[in-house]
Amino acid sequence: MAKLNQVIAIEKGVKSRAHSEISEVYKKVKRADLFNGIIKTYQPKEENGETYPSENQKVQEFVTSVLKQVAKSKAELFDVTAQKDFANMAAKANVSIDGEIIIADAPVPFLLFLEKELTDLRTLIDSLPVLDSAEDWEKDEVSGLYKTPVTRRNSTKKVQKALVLYPATDKHPAQTQLITEDLTVGLWEQVKLSGAIPKPKQEELLEKIEKLINAVKYAREEANQLDAAKIEVGDKIFSYLLS
Repeated sequence: MAKLNQVIAIEKGVKSRAHSEISEVYKKVKRADLFNGIIKTYQPKEENGETYPSENQKVQEFVTSVLKQVAKSKAELFDVTAQKDFANMAAKANVSIDGEIIIADAPVPFLLFLEKELTDLRTLIDSLPVLDSAEDWEKDEVSGLYKTPVTRRNSTKKVQKALVLYPATDKHPAQTQLITEDLTVGLWEQVKLSGAIPKPKQEELLEKIEKLINAVKYAREEANQLDAAKIEVGDKIFSYLLS
């Protein structure tokens, strides 16, 4: 008796072969000329009248033969799929992490579904925004946001004033030049806020989900060790259909 994992291993090949064979059948049935033939003979009206050679076209394909080919390909596919799916109804295993059972008696179809969903979730977690490591962050328990310490920066504006180049004398007036300088007029205080998560938290989540994915894979492999009874449904289906 084959193991479930052995049946799963050959299922892909059986599907591929059946698909290829049925594709060839479709090509045949679209060519009506393959299923048609002709025998054409000429009989002159007069005994010594002109004669013509006979024309013959053989029938190259039979619908009954095509259906037998379909039955052979599909029956094998039906059997191996039934063997897998019927075994899957009984194949179960626990999803455990560090000795703790997370999911008890999980069936194989659910384990396959869960593995895909967790893999998608890992991709999402890996792309989550994380806090800028160049900043010092502290969590505000009231708002749930992360905050940086207050930073302060002077607010300035440019003003012009006269710069005396040469003071006035009894002979010459003072020489001045307008210059621009920054004058402090206020103070900016800034606090950065973020709804992102710390990088270590993201790494912790990724580590946990990786362990969970691996646990699901182990459970699936354990469940797939179940014996898969051979189930023959293909011949019965086509026996009814083609009788």
